[in-house]
Amino acid sequence: MNDVIEDFRRTVMEAVPRLLEITEAESARRPAEGKWSAKETLGHLIDSASNNHGRFVRGQLNEDLVFEGYEQEAWVRLQDYNAEPWPLLVRLWESYNLHLAHVMERTPEAVRVARRARHNFQQIGWAPVRGDEPQTLEHLMRDYVGHLKSHLRQVLGGEE
Repeated sequence: MNDVIEDFRRTVMEAVPRLLEITEAESARRPAEGKWSAKETLGHLIDSASNNHGRFVRGQLNEDLVFEGYEQEAWVRLQDYNAEPWPLLVRLWESYNLHLAHVMERTPEAVRVARRARHNFQQIGWAPVRGDEPQTLEHLMRDYVGHLKSHLRQVLGGEE
């Protein structure tokens, strides 16, 4: 897992200067009808960090890995990320994710890799998993990093 955490940190640190090169106007532009702007996508990643932060901590305290989901579209809409200054969003995203790397790193290995029969990753996770197969907190952490990288490619690479 250490390699995943180091890659995660490197991904965040390398993305920040590239994100800050995006202008305020470019960051608020939606690429197509019904698609999120860069601001909204980064806002979604901040929401994801917030929700997963709680999951990573509660996953160390609870016997199961069943967590509340959240209405992603509504969260983005209600927070009106397009009205936020782009540099503020970038710095919040950076700080939150560096903290999550710290949380991941400090999670005891035995807790991280403990297989738990009860989970709802098939509902809350990014990559599909079966609900009847035991999962680990580490799986959720890896899934989080994969989700983040996918959206970063959209913002930085122009993928939709």
